[in-house]
Amino acid sequence: MAGIRLAPEDPELSSQQSRGAVVSDLISDDERSVAADSWSIKSEYGSTLDDDQRQTDAADALSAANFPPAPSSDYSSDKEEVEAEEAAQSMLGLQSYWDSAYADELTNFREHGHAGEVWFGADVMELVASWTKGLCIDISHGQLPNHVDDTKSELVDQGDKYLSTWSVLDIGTGNGLLLQELAKQGFSHLTGTDYSEGAVQLARSLADRDGFANINFLVDDILETKLERQFQLVTDKGTLDAIGLHPDGPVKRMMYWDSVSRLVASGGILVITSCNSTKDELVQEVESFNQRRVGMSQEHEKDEEAGRDPPFRYLSHIRSYPTFMFGGSVGSRVATVAFVRS
Repeated sequence: MAGIRLAPEDPELSSQQSRGAVVSDLISDDERSVAADSWSIKSEYGSTLDDDQRQTDAADALSAANFPPAPSSDYSSDKEEVEAEEAAQSMLGLQSYWDSAYADELTNFREHGHAGEVWFGADVMELVASWTKGLCIDISHGQLPNHVDDTKSELVDQGDKYLSTWSVLDIGTGNGLLLQELAKQGFSHLTGTDYSEGAVQLARSLADRDGFANINFLVDDILETKLERQFQLVTDKGTLDAIGLHPDGPVKRMMYWDSVSRLVASGGILVITSCNSTKDELVQEVESFNQRRVGMSQEHEKDEEAGRDPPFRYLSHIRSYPTFMFGGSVGSRVATVAFVRS
């Protein structure tokens, strides 16, 4: 979970990350607390009685981090805070939590028409979609840039004919709103997967309501994917973050990269948006995966091509997110990084 984080007292971050009743009071300098804060416990679109009941344990665990230190022992206070943070980390990484969360969001949609939470905010989602469009158009035109500026490519306005052949997979799609945004940009072969059946039901319902019935949604766990095809564009907005919050996060992140490498077609791209890793951390994680895969291939001598070429290489990242300085380092609240598959 290492990474540059904004100081809790920063007013910009506070306004950007305003959430529901449980996490709005959770303020901590500890990185894992900020990570848990980023993964808000309640939907900003309202809650039901079932939602309140579901959040009881979460509220108890998270609010414990705000208790004043016990007068008898600073050590005991620190220990309780760490235990609360670890409980939050474990909870937010479990499928059972997300099954409950999306069951409630599905109920809210059916009763009130609410779409559910947009992770990282609508502005970030729209920027990711438009930036990804420009990246794909440049690649379709035979350009493989070392970086792509956030300004529109001259080719973007020519548009949809370059995107009509791109197959797109959004892993951990949640309510599927990122795929809707990509559809607005001109992508037409769109698939979303999530391990929560409630998320898939919600995504289908929203897509049907909003006129995107052509988007395909499937129940699938990226760590044990049953998909047998590859995609030219794979997107991830927050899924790697959630996997990292599991108690076995480091192991599951390795499983994640093994699965993703099989889903991205040769020459295709992977676009990851994270609130819990910086651009440099994501690049380093990919480099570590590359080294592991190359080492395994060379050891078993089964795939000479894989032994020579790392699976992924860094392509570009969004540079227009607001930045801040904290602890002598410069970073941003969100990182979006693109990697190309060899």
